[in-house]
Amino acid sequence: MLNKLQQGWLRARLLNYLLAPISWCYAVLARLRYGCYRAGIFKSRVLPRPVIVVGGISVGGSGKSPLVIALVNHLKEKGFKPGVIARGYGGKSAFWPRAVNQATCAQLVGDEPQLIFEQCDVPVVVGPDRVRNGYYLLDGMNGNGNCDIVISDDGYQHFALKRTVDIAVVDGQYGFGNGWCLPAGPLREPIAALKRADIVVINGQSTEELLRHIPACCPIYHMSMELQEAYNLADNRRRKLSEFSNRPVHAVAGIGNPLRFFSQLEQAGLDIIPQAFPDHHRFTEHDLSFADNREVLMTEKDAIKCRGMSVAKNIWVVPAKLRVDEELYLRVEALIGKGHW
Repeated sequence: MLNKLQQGWLRARLLNYLLAPISWCYAVLARLRYGCYRAGIFKSRVLPRPVIVVGGISVGGSGKSPLVIALVNHLKEKGFKPGVIARGYGGKSAFWPRAVNQATCAQLVGDEPQLIFEQCDVPVVVGPDRVRNGYYLLDGMNGNGNCDIVISDDGYQHFALKRTVDIAVVDGQYGFGNGWCLPAGPLREPIAALKRADIVVINGQSTEELLRHIPACCPIYHMSMELQEAYNLADNRRRKLSEFSNRPVHAVAGIGNPLRFFSQLEQAGLDIIPQAFPDHHRFTEHDLSFADNREVLMTEKDAIKCRGMSVAKNIWVVPAKLRVDEELYLRVEALIGKGHW
């Protein structure tokens, strides 16, 4: 049932039409909730440091975490001391908030926070309450609370936390799907909610139809993911993607938009046997054991959950390098510099 529903998120089917009245109610409640925060009925907390939210209005992966990683590394180069807060979706920690470190793992704190920590080497705190996460990041990490800027991975709808910069990421390939809110569509809020964004970033190429839906008041920038040389999950051996083109390989993805990863591998000249799993899927040995013993290619976000498996020697991780409009960084720095936080 859920799979059929999600298939209709791109082009509505009968089930989606039947659920449309619920989606209309969802949209009204989303607007009402935001209105209560804006009117001061619900209170937003202000952290003593600037807060950058990298989020969006669609469920699933649109490229938020890669942008967080790129933004963190850019700010470090500029002399800032950024820290990251995140929900830690799928994490099984017994307590929150929790600091991510070398002793944690994706199963404990979530795949994306662990990946951000390992690739950025900055303080990362996870938990369902982003306000608590922020205070713990700034004050409670045993002397590590020297961050001068907080970046929230996701949280566009987490109005309890006041933000300095709101960045909304849009999947250029998927767009806004059928344009409906949950459950009949993929949207957490109506498209008009993008008016709150200080910056809109489109992941991939944008179409005229997509641009028509984005409010004219939003500054728009672009980013793209370019696949890099693969490395073996067990022993870190490296191979160019072209070295996998001599025979079919398995491509496994448990990310928000598996089709992007699959199409990029095909564009690199690979003959793939694709297998898509739900976003944040907890992989098992069975998921990755194939009778033909062909190599398995996957993203870094997925691979971080597969370390230590006996099949790791057959898994090749394909990193992706993010390319972003340089003007995006300048815009973020200008908004931070205004000091209205």
